[in-house]
Amino acid sequence: MNPKPVRLRDFIEDRDGWLYAVSAYDNSERVGCVLRYVPDSRGERSNPGGIRYRKLEFEEAYAKIAEEKPSYADRIQRLPQGDIARVFKPEEEVENCAVRDHRVRDLLEIFGLPQERIGITGSFLCGLEVTSSDIDLVVYGHDWFLAQETLRNAIAQGIVEDLDDAMWHRVYRKRNPEISFEEFMLHEIRKWNRGVIEDTYFDLLYTRSYDELDRMITGPGEKDGRITIEAQVTDASLAFDNPAVYRVQHPDISKVLSFTHTYSGQALAGETIEARGVCERHGDERWLIVGTTREARGEFIRSLTLLEGQGK
Repeated sequence: MNPKPVRLRDFIEDRDGWLYAVSAYDNSERVGCVLRYVPDSRGERSNPGGIRYRKLEFEEAYAKIAEEKPSYADRIQRLPQGDIARVFKPEEEVENCAVRDHRVRDLLEIFGLPQERIGITGSFLCGLEVTSSDIDLVVYGHDWFLAQETLRNAIAQGIVEDLDDAMWHRVYRKRNPEISFEEFMLHEIRKWNRGVIEDTYFDLLYTRSYDELDRMITGPGEKDGRITIEAQVTDASLAFDNPAVYRVQHPDISKVLSFTHTYSGQALAGETIEARGVCERHGDERWLIVGTTREARGEFIRSLTLLEGQGK
């Protein structure tokens, strides 16, 4: 077993060779994850060892777990540490990916971050990428913001490309948010966490560094109804994490958390947001949770400061 803690955006393999994307930080006893690939002799992907795999969509993954491994079933899947055969670490595997794919190598050169501060997740991490696979880069802790600024400059200089209109619409359809495409774009274009290299989409995903794992969010709290609030963001330093965390100034709510990537990086410190979700009690605090379901229907975060600045 890898001596480093299992953390968000790692992948794990169970004893049957099933591959899961780690989706949580609280993994000391049971690792929070989502099933992504299973061995299948007719699968469309194969790893460097020649084992074929089939990729599962979200609903299919949950159904398969419920039927075949119900002890893992939860809001996300939860695997006991003892059932893990292997941990795939993005920061440890990225150099191997760069050897296999020159686009990954070029991106590592562009961002120029030290080893252990940048990695790769998704299909590349498991050696299951295909020609059309997106490139999901992971950057750890404060270095993520350095990478964000590097990406902004690289797009401005034409070193990598920005998304075209068709690809933005693709992202919007995939996210299927509660806000309009126009509002979606106003928020997204200032995040600087997506780009294109040689017609391949890539993104920058934030994950906490190992020395930041002691500041983890606790589990679900006591539900206290669905509400909509307006509040000023006082701290957005973890706005690109999962969950995204916004500390706010509000009479009743101390934090707004988003468990859907759609609303990560949605607002800056000092901005006023409108947010709708489910209120939870955590000790003496009340938090507003956005993304309580996969589709996050009826839930959103909008920067009113940004929208008002655009005359919306």
